[in-house]
Amino acid sequence: MSTPRFPGSTAVSRVRVYGWPASDGLHGGTPHVHTASTEAYLVTGGSGQVHTLTPEGTAEDPLFPGDVLWFGPGTVHRLVNAEDLELVVVMQNAGLPEAGDAVLTFPREILADPAAYTEAAALPSEAAEGELAEAARARRDLAMQGYRELVAAVREQGPRALNAFHRDAAALARPQVQRWQELWEQSVQEETERTRRQLLALAEGDPGIMGEATVVRTDPAPVPHRFGMCGRLHTWRPREGPLP
Repeated sequence: MSTPRFPGSTAVSRVRVYGWPASDGLHGGTPHVHTASTEAYLVTGGSGQVHTLTPEGTAEDPLFPGDVLWFGPGTVHRLVNAEDLELVVVMQNAGLPEAGDAVLTFPREILADPAAYTEAAALPSEAAEGELAEAARARRDLAMQGYRELVAAVREQGPRALNAFHRDAAALARPQVQRWQELWEQSVQEETERTRRQLLALAEGDPGIMGEATVVRTDPAPVPHRFGMCGRLHTWRPREGPLP
C-alpha cells in the first residue's frame, strides 16, 4: 500500500463556526444528527458551546481552547459561537459523512417527505459566495425551527419524542445504506483487516507491512472554504507524488 489511510479511517477538518444570529438570539451552526458515525471536537480557538439532545435530555457543554469532546450516533448537536469559535473535527467512518450521514433537524413535515428534505438540505451547486452564504443561513434557520420544536417535545414527552426523530432520520438514511456499506468495507473494514493480518505476521516474527513504510503529507483543499452545516470548512487532501 503506497499511501496509508488517515489513522483509523477517520476524517479531519477545521471549522470556523458561523457567527450568524439564530432565532433564539444565539449565534452558530445548523443542528443535526449523524446516523452511523461518532464525531469529536478539539477546540483550537475562541469560545462557545455545543448543545446536545439525547435520551437523557438537553445539555450545554462549554467549549474553550484545548477542550476535547465527542458524541456518538443519534446525538442531536448544535454548535454555538460565543467568540470566534474554531475547532478541529475528527469524524469516524471517513467517507460516510461526506456521502450523507447527517440529518438536519428540519420540521417534522419536511423530515417525513424525502423529496422536500433533499430540496431543503441542498445548497446551490453553482453560486457566488454571497448566494451560498444566504442559502446556508436559510438552511440553518429552517433546521433551528425544527430543533426548537424537537427540544420542546423532548422536554414535554421525554425520550419518545427523540425516538420519533430518530425513526425519521433512519428512514431518510435507508436508501443510502447500500452505498455506505460499500464505502465502509473499502475503508474501515479494510483497515481493520490490514491490522489483523499485520498482527498475525508479527506473531510469526515477520515485519509484514513495515517494509511499506511511508510518510503522507497533505495540501489544503482549494479555497474558498466550503459552507458546511456548522461553519466554514477547511479540509486537506493527500499530496500527489513523493515528498520533496
